[in-house]
Amino acid sequence: MTRASAFPTASPPIPEKHPVSDTHHGITRSDDYAWMRAGNWQAVFRDPSLLDGRIRAHLEAENAYQAVLMAGTADLRGKLFAEMKGRIKEDDSSVPMKDGPYAYGSSFRLGGEQPRYFRTPRDGGADEILLDGDAEAEGKAYFRLGGVDHSADHRKLLWAFDDKGSEFFTLRVRELASAEELADQIPDTGGGGVWNASDDGFFYTRLDDNHRPSKVFFHALGDKHENDRLIYEETDPGFFMDVGGTRANDWIMIGINDHETSEYRLLPANDPSSEPKPVAVRETGLQYDLEEGGDIFFILTNADGAKDFKIMTAPVDNPVRANWQELVPHEPGRLILSVLGFKHHMVRLERKEGLPRIVVRERASGEEHFISFDEEAFSLGLSGSYEYDTEVMRFTYSSMTTPAQIFDYNMRSRERVLLKTQDVPSGHDPEHYVTRRLMAPATDGELVPISLLYHRDTPLDGSAPCLLYGYGSYGITVPSAFNTNCLSLVDRGFVYAVAHVRGGKDKGYGWYDDGKRARKMNTFTDFIACARHLVAERYTQHDRIVAQGGSAGGMLMGAIANMAPESFGGIVAEVPFVDVLTTMLDASLPLTPPEWPEWGNPIASADDYKTIAAYSPYDNVAALDYPPILALAGLTDPRVTYWEPAKWVARLRERKAGGNPVLFKINMDSGHAGASGRFSRLEEIAYIYAYALKVTGKV
Repeated sequence: MTRASAFPTASPPIPEKHPVSDTHHGITRSDDYAWMRAGNWQAVFRDPSLLDGRIRAHLEAENAYQAVLMAGTADLRGKLFAEMKGRIKEDDSSVPMKDGPYAYGSSFRLGGEQPRYFRTPRDGGADEILLDGDAEAEGKAYFRLGGVDHSADHRKLLWAFDDKGSEFFTLRVRELASAEELADQIPDTGGGGVWNASDDGFFYTRLDDNHRPSKVFFHALGDKHENDRLIYEETDPGFFMDVGGTRANDWIMIGINDHETSEYRLLPANDPSSEPKPVAVRETGLQYDLEEGGDIFFILTNADGAKDFKIMTAPVDNPVRANWQELVPHEPGRLILSVLGFKHHMVRLERKEGLPRIVVRERASGEEHFISFDEEAFSLGLSGSYEYDTEVMRFTYSSMTTPAQIFDYNMRSRERVLLKTQDVPSGHDPEHYVTRRLMAPATDGELVPISLLYHRDTPLDGSAPCLLYGYGSYGITVPSAFNTNCLSLVDRGFVYAVAHVRGGKDKGYGWYDDGKRARKMNTFTDFIACARHLVAERYTQHDRIVAQGGSAGGMLMGAIANMAPESFGGIVAEVPFVDVLTTMLDASLPLTPPEWPEWGNPIASADDYKTIAAYSPYDNVAALDYPPILALAGLTDPRVTYWEPAKWVARLRERKAGGNPVLFKINMDSGHAGASGRFSRLEEIAYIYAYALKVTGKV
């Protein structure tokens, strides 16, 4: 059976062509499908009903086409969904975290899509439901909760929601004693806020029409949001901004950053009228993060050439850079990821030789110890604490075979208490599965890590299908963590693989540097090298590999489709960033200026233009025999706008050779994160897995 014959015969939509040209640096391009971008795209993000009828008709035709091609998988999708849902404890609950007289947590009810937030008395007792996400989502096609933060006096709840998928969040305030909403309602925020010291107001970021968090405001409870005081405005559209606080409730921190430069501004939490003061003024390439430490700040930074970061301290009353003192020196190859400060201890999460580890330091003596683990590949995370003056911190652990575990750890006694192991109601025996760590030789001799999961009974003779996942941008590392969903593929004979390609920080900060801007091509060649290594080691064959990636990982999918279509049996590109050059040439789009440090600025630089043009998936579609391709998108996505995959799919169909189909499924009620409920998201994953099974002949 050929891959094309796996699908029924149907005619795809044939969109109109209306050529639009642009010229930069003496180079002219023409785009037949630029009309798919709505002229009123900002308004569409807020109200999808405003989408131009011609564009809507085309998108709906795409949905109808993919529905025909995937119609035969309906039963399979139902089975996959039931399996994945069966691995989720429907009435699951987090382990409450202590804060003063209470412990706060979240839970789901049986059949519930959205979380509920609750608290109990500190040492145990009945749950008090503070916010019911299912009740708030009732009657809405899309609903997603943002930040949820209780006040220090435990009397109020600040919470945010988005009911369009456009990530414009509305902030509300709930009086906990009466469970009533106050009149305060702030639209167009970034999704969270921070209480001031007296709990009679909060700080928040407001998004502008281009979806940029350009202003920090203070809102006094009971006042109209139009009267909110502007605390700080960021005039450079190339920088993101957020606002946070400290657990000791003494400082408000305004964080400003792009992908290579950062700056913090501070003001006392008890004085919302004060002017925020800079810690270290922005300096291109200088990155730093602040963490509370009582009379000092801990500063995680790459200053002075510390590529893999070091930790410094500064006095809280004058934390300017001249007063920074080194605490934990830079060690090449040991990437310090995050720092958590407590009254008597400091904790850091770091990665060395590709694996994470937690280091606890006693502040008085400087003595350090590691929290150790034995598996070949695993994932660690710091969950922190609501409290600053405590000896207990929380962390999470999992591997590709071990369900997630939550531990409380006493930093003084070194006692480790297992609080919870992820429950898999349908059953899970780790002994049935094997996890491995391979190293694939890249074209330049680097070794690219691959994390593998497969069933112990899967034959390793090249006959197994494989789902190969990759991302490789922004320094984001894909953890070797437990994932109940992929077991539906693994139990059907798939090898599940994660390619830790350059562009992430899997092997240190240099691994990120070697996968960005002028060296971006390494991300794509690394992924292709991983596919070839899996074949060489007889885990699979090229026509049985389904590649998967989303967002910037979707750009990876588009690039490898152009560079090595013969190496893959199918490609899944979720919310794919595929029209890179056009987007980076348009400074009006939400993320373009902040993205220039990652990709380059093709407006200002001819070299950056040529670099991006060499790999931008949309610009490099050619008369190639592409494998079957599935693209997925959300109409109100402000990060990867819907028209990028829409245009890419149209150009692929127009130019490709061979008979393999290109499918495009667009959620008309969601944005970048896909469907909003936990079970709705499982339906999307079931669809993707059914597609993977179909193109590899497992249906």
